[in-house]
Amino acid sequence: MLKYLKKYWPLAIGAACFMVLEVCADLFQPRMMEQIVNQGILGLGNHNQPNLALVTALGVRMILVVIGGGLSGIMCGVLTNICGQNYGNEVRKACFDRIIHLSFQQTEAFSAGSLITRITSDVTQVQNLLMQMTRGMVRCLMFLIGGSIALLSLDLSFSRIIAIAVPLILIEIAYIVWRTSPLFSVLQSRLDRMNSVIRENIAGVRVVKAFVQEKRELKRFEDTSSALVETQLEVLIRLAWLRPFMNIILNLATVAVLLLGAGRVKAGLMAPGTIMAAITYLSQILNGMMMLAMLFQTLSRGFASAGRLKEVLAAEPAIQDGTGTPPEPAGAIAFEHVSFHYPDNDAPVLTDISFTAEPGEFLAIIGSTGSGKSSLVQLIPRFYDTVEGRVTVDGMDVRDYPLAELRNRISYVLQKSELFSSTIKENIAIGQPDATPEAIRSAARIAQADSFIMAQPEQYDTAIAERGMSLSGGQRQRIAIARALLKPASILIFDDATSALDVKTEAAFRDALKEARPGVTKLMIAQRISSVMHADRIIVIDEGKVAGIGTHEALMQSCAVYQDIFNSQLKGGEDHA
Repeated sequence: MLKYLKKYWPLAIGAACFMVLEVCADLFQPRMMEQIVNQGILGLGNHNQPNLALVTALGVRMILVVIGGGLSGIMCGVLTNICGQNYGNEVRKACFDRIIHLSFQQTEAFSAGSLITRITSDVTQVQNLLMQMTRGMVRCLMFLIGGSIALLSLDLSFSRIIAIAVPLILIEIAYIVWRTSPLFSVLQSRLDRMNSVIRENIAGVRVVKAFVQEKRELKRFEDTSSALVETQLEVLIRLAWLRPFMNIILNLATVAVLLLGAGRVKAGLMAPGTIMAAITYLSQILNGMMMLAMLFQTLSRGFASAGRLKEVLAAEPAIQDGTGTPPEPAGAIAFEHVSFHYPDNDAPVLTDISFTAEPGEFLAIIGSTGSGKSSLVQLIPRFYDTVEGRVTVDGMDVRDYPLAELRNRISYVLQKSELFSSTIKENIAIGQPDATPEAIRSAARIAQADSFIMAQPEQYDTAIAERGMSLSGGQRQRIAIARALLKPASILIFDDATSALDVKTEAAFRDALKEARPGVTKLMIAQRISSVMHADRIIVIDEGKVAGIGTHEALMQSCAVYQDIFNSQLKGGEDHA
């Protein structure tokens, strides 16, 4: 993941340099304080006469050093945040780009909740990791190494204190980090689960309310939230051991410095100001190590999140571009002995399907629920690939097409009408962003949507709520149909796209479609006989196999499955519109 930092290395290096300057300023101050006390106040080396001029000069110098260190710290913080935020943005964009190019089975394997967590929380953790490595790690190591050198330069006898205190703290840090690190992956997984529950309930709020399941869903959320809290508490409790233990060592080391220093002062081997400097250096060393302990928490969590992000970034889309040269668009479709099952389930969905659709033909597909109708048409734009056989568009295997070229030839109305939180006009024009207002309105008229759109407060500029929830099911479906009609495509697929329309509206749409798009190949999946009986040909699917192909009249004579569907729906005088 370092490649996403490539553009921002100068910022990271600059931040580290400014941090070095800030720490150097901190390390320089105890030495000046030692001179102020020993030479300026106590007058050592000056017949025990205070030297106020030296105190003033060193005081001014200390102020300048403090200001310089403060400015360096500010610059370090600015550069670190610019670098960290931009790096996080690059990783987030890369993850999102990979997610939207993953195949359906891959996004289902990750789960929507997990992908949301990874692109939000995990990216934030990795961003914090970089910022801490740039700033915190430099500060900690500088205090540990520079402070130790400065302390030993005062008196080598202090080495015994460092030799005892530092290993004790390092052992504690290593143990706590070793015990805590595995929990961070568990923590993120439980955050995945909680996000999934939240997402499901927001998306399915109508179901929850309709079935009065608020208590059940609250209990489900409480369980996932409690599991998350339990893991967080376990992490925090383990980390809580760090600071008290380190404070004990810091205080004991301070006492040891005072005892050792007092003895050496009494023996005339050390001055009081030197003890003050030694205590300050020792405090910097041990506080740096305390920061290091906190830093390891961020590092552990950041590395756990980085691993989860790498899983996304390393996932190659299961559906890859073909390398063939596409023929001229015409709209011909052929299924040649196609069999299919979903990647995570070996149960056959389609078995030995063969049929053709000629350019401009209106081909309908009907069958019972779960018979494989939607799975069949999803093979045309390569949402999934066949297990056996092949699907061709204009005579070329769909697996040989560049994906963008293949999908640009196909306009698809999904079974579930997905709209975005933008205006009606922008939703319709998704497949043709440069479409004129006249073209947008023409597509809406064919889809029988213009009348209700013009009745909206701002007509085509009316904002739609998230997922189109401010519209009825039939309105959403008609906007989705208009969106598909506006896109210039040689193949139109309607996956049960008129199920929310009444028979009269559907008939008006069918007539308008036939007149407006005569040369476009149309595949329509439907549950109602009235939706398909006017098609040029009808394919009857039963338990994943072709049970019959022909016109309505021919199937009424030859296909028992079709006759059963007809009798169950229309026998008894229902409208055949």
